[in-house]
Amino acid sequence: MNDTLDEREAFASFLLRLRGKGIVARELIGAFEATPRHAFVPDRWRSAAWSEGMIPIECGEALEGPDLQAEIIGALAIEPGHRVLEVGSGSGFTAAVMSRLAARVVTVERYKTLTELARQRFEALGIVNAFVRQADGSQGLAAEGPFDRIVVWASFDSLPRNFTDQLASGGVMIAPIGPDEDVQTLAKLTKIGSRFEREDVGSVRFQPIVRSVAAAI
Repeated sequence: MNDTLDEREAFASFLLRLRGKGIVARELIGAFEATPRHAFVPDRWRSAAWSEGMIPIECGEALEGPDLQAEIIGALAIEPGHRVLEVGSGSGFTAAVMSRLAARVVTVERYKTLTELARQRFEALGIVNAFVRQADGSQGLAAEGPFDRIVVWASFDSLPRNFTDQLASGGVMIAPIGPDEDVQTLAKLTKIGSRFEREDVGSVRFQPIVRSVAAAI
């Protein structure tokens, strides 16, 4: 059995899991199918690329499982003209997926190594509407806003009100809110006027957001 067949079977299993969770949006599934996940994981973990668990990547970080990524990206309800901000690039995989759905994706990463690797992957795949920045994403990226959608792959201890001004009217932000070392609530925050309307869409356990840029790596 060759690697390509293994990957197809693993992807088919992923689709079955999504269907079991009621995630059937054709555009979302097409975006995942068009993004070769194996290109975003270390070679030693390639066979586990489409499994539910997290995968270790460079800089001591980890890539969330594709099921959770699909749930969160699906909840964002990205439309073709949207401008998206992602905080926490990781391997660059989720930004690559979202670039198939949106007009423009800007993804922020604190580690230089991860920033460069994500940029190389985007270039290798011919993705021209996803841009990675090394920056402190805890405050967003006001200079490149406003954004129609914002997603943060790290938790806040309270409502991130400082992001309100970076969302367009009617824009949506998804971020975990809760204690650092416990289960957090995944909040969907819709901008109504100058405030957020909150809807809780799940529970996660993410690392707390770090308010700095990595100095060395």
